[in-house]
Amino acid sequence: MKHLVILCAMFTLACPSFAVEGDQQFVSPLLRPEDVQPVEEQSAEPEIRIQSIEFSGNRLIDSNEILTNMTLQEGDAYSIDAIQENLKRIYNMGYFNEKIKAVPLKVDDKNVKLKILVEENIPITGFTVTGNESLATSDVMKILDPLVDKPQNIIKINEAIEQIQDLYASEGYILARVVSVTDDPDGVVNIDIDEGTIGSITIEGNKKTKDFVVKRNVLTQPGTVYNENIIKQDLMRLYGTQAFKDVRRTIEQDDEDPGIYNVTIHLEEQRTGTLSLGAGLDTATGFFGSGGFTDNNFRGNGQRVSLNLLAGTGIIMADNSMLNRANLQAEVSFFEPKLKGTDNALLVKAFGRDFASYQVPLSIEQRFGIEATISRLLNEEKTLTGSFSVGLENVHVKEGDANQIRNLYAYHNIPISERAKQLQGGLFLTLSPSLIYDTRDNTTHPRNGVLANVRFDESLGVDDFSATFGKITGSIKKYYPVAKKSSFSLAFRAGGQIHGDIPEVLAYRLGGPYTIRGFRMSGVGTGRGFMMGSAEFQTPIPFVDRISKAKFLDNVRIAAFVDAGQIFNPTVTNDIYYRPLHAITAGVGLRVFIPGVGPLSIDWGYPLTGVGNNQSKGAFTFGVGEFY
Repeated sequence: MKHLVILCAMFTLACPSFAVEGDQQFVSPLLRPEDVQPVEEQSAEPEIRIQSIEFSGNRLIDSNEILTNMTLQEGDAYSIDAIQENLKRIYNMGYFNEKIKAVPLKVDDKNVKLKILVEENIPITGFTVTGNESLATSDVMKILDPLVDKPQNIIKINEAIEQIQDLYASEGYILARVVSVTDDPDGVVNIDIDEGTIGSITIEGNKKTKDFVVKRNVLTQPGTVYNENIIKQDLMRLYGTQAFKDVRRTIEQDDEDPGIYNVTIHLEEQRTGTLSLGAGLDTATGFFGSGGFTDNNFRGNGQRVSLNLLAGTGIIMADNSMLNRANLQAEVSFFEPKLKGTDNALLVKAFGRDFASYQVPLSIEQRFGIEATISRLLNEEKTLTGSFSVGLENVHVKEGDANQIRNLYAYHNIPISERAKQLQGGLFLTLSPSLIYDTRDNTTHPRNGVLANVRFDESLGVDDFSATFGKITGSIKKYYPVAKKSSFSLAFRAGGQIHGDIPEVLAYRLGGPYTIRGFRMSGVGTGRGFMMGSAEFQTPIPFVDRISKAKFLDNVRIAAFVDAGQIFNPTVTNDIYYRPLHAITAGVGLRVFIPGVGPLSIDWGYPLTGVGNNQSKGAFTFGVGEFY
């Protein structure tokens, strides 16, 4: 008949008194009777020492294991109290019943041999595990196997139960419990596990947001085992919709079935429509003013619509290759995170831009287009995202200062017919597959992980098919933690023309923000291929936390960097303006993270190489967004 061994992980041991037979003789089957003599009353005197300690009755537990649990050792003074205390220690090992005795045997007037008699519990011959659906039996048995072929030990079984429950908790199954442990007459111990099943999931607090928007972000379903990791991901997805300012969950045990748990997700909606007005400074845009409207929960459907307008003074710190002209931009976009209920996200945007070109000297760029991008996560770890974009863009490049261009071409003995190639634009239909790999620990201030991407652009000339070209661009950035709050990063970026001939207005450039800092826009050069690397150290402002408790300062970082790069297959502009085509710079900067905008960067770089007669001896760059 089965009997209960233990029902909980905590166990209080009641230890009986043990016998220390100081006036009896114990005859071991390993000793001859004539070799054993009784210990007289004076054996308890302090000068009597324990010459040796021997154990009897332990078949499965090694004597050395017992000895390591004792404080009493060979050579110690003989003491009834000490022996009694050590018998309790042996009992507390859990392998033996209360029939433990110690028999001292006299060796001579100053030494005794201590015989300790133990009786082991019934040995465990094996385990059966039931109720485990979320964890493999083999994983549980790794914890239990060390107890097999050893005497039943309540303490060790308790420890194993705690380890099993900790294993479940480490995988997110925080409600899993060992509910019973029973043994069979043949020594098999049966362990039953209740993993914690979800009975119901209730959503509260969504007034504007439609129910289907909430439910499609909650992957946890009734009838499944509760997993805290999955629930946290559900809550993060809900929070990521930007429709809620607070998302939390509560768990209650079912009144009728204690093995069932009911989950309630509490939502607190926030105002999702925002009207914004702002101003700032950017190297490419200059001093600018911006305005726009964004709704992150359009009509309660979890969609995002936005309209943004920007007007800037134009490129600042530009050289004489760029016109002094205002920068005008407008963009409207629509984002659907779950296209037709699938895991595909859709982003559609239309845009128009009019600005002084920093690719083609002394010219004006006008771009109008529309683009649609479908993207989705490609692995369960959510580190790999794939996307495919289709865009139609009209690129128009027009002359800005014909007289100066004629003079420049004549001075450098370049035929003026080459100018038409520089001003080449066109209507392009671009197909762009891409992959993004992201294991960063934090998107605001990453200190560990990798951010990498690769993108192929096939641009088909709609009005002139001969203008069709293809290019591929990729980058990788690795973050390393330094001390408690700082980070060091290494980055590499490269791109190049695969076929056709990239128009100069769409060519790669180096120099300015997001490329080689310390040079003005396109100051290193422009061309049909490039590669560059960067090393950067970022840290909070030292000791600022001791001076001020302002939370704003938590989003401020100072930086030191080194950039290096090379342009390949250069354009004619590089000859006109003596651009070096390769450079190494070093500098310092400031990073300020603005919620909803991203990191604002101010950098000053100094060229270490590649400085010609027409290049500056250092420059500031201003940018918005992540470098690389």
